[in-house]
Amino acid sequence: MPGPKDLDPSTSPRALLGAELRHAREKAGLSQRELGEPLFVSASFIGQLEAGTRRMQHDIARRIDETLGTNGFFERNCRAANKSRYPDHFAEAAEAEAFATTIREYAPLLIPGLLQTEAYARAVFRAYQPTAPEAVIDDLVEARLERARLLDDPTRPMLWTVLDEAVLRREVGGEGVMAEALGHIGALARRHRVIVQVLPFAAGAHMALEGALKLMAFTDAPPLAYLQGLGTGQLEDDPATVARHELTFDLVAASALSPAESLALIESVAEDYAHEDQQS
Repeated sequence: MPGPKDLDPSTSPRALLGAELRHAREKAGLSQRELGEPLFVSASFIGQLEAGTRRMQHDIARRIDETLGTNGFFERNCRAANKSRYPDHFAEAAEAEAFATTIREYAPLLIPGLLQTEAYARAVFRAYQPTAPEAVIDDLVEARLERARLLDDPTRPMLWTVLDEAVLRREVGGEGVMAEALGHIGALARRHRVIVQVLPFAAGAHMALEGALKLMAFTDAPPLAYLQGLGTGQLEDDPATVARHELTFDLVAASALSPAESLALIESVAEDYAHEDQQS
């Protein structure tokens, strides 16, 4: 019997690869836990591969082929599934967003990518790469705006963001850019497309002082937590670890202003930036 055909990378290859993995596993009569044991990964990790929320790395693909007898199918096709426009440390988390039903995020320093305007994103990337050619910056901005199109869907994913007050006060790109960026967030909140809270400076110390946090929930896969630092990122799927980070977010949100108070503050700061821009 002929084996499966190689995947077409133009048709959501990661989702297709996950579907093929589920088919091959079930054909072999293995549970997710039974397949995970010889690969030294958890059942939840196999579930995330099958749902398309995790990348299938080359060494895992090779061991899957050996375990399931799939003649190198997954090793060949994981390369197509792993092509990404995003930096390596962020690619897996960014691509998982497309499958998430709920995204909860604490942002300590910058407006999160899903909420950024083009001008704000351009200022951020130019700061990250001050000597990069303009074409490189254009590609990065385009990829970020493409991510933000997730919010074109009226209901999914549900996005709940807690912005540190520093995000509002840090002037990225100038007064006009900040006025537009905060106005955009306010408009999304007023359309009830996102839930936004602001964690004020007055809240003092809190559990997430050490960095940014993103939590993602899915219909057919266990939840994930993503922690990001300077040029680094870590995607966590261990249930106890994810649960601890969920508690962190809950406590941060509990210390933040209410959504109504947060919206009033965001729009007030946006107006201040707009006024300053007109005066300059």
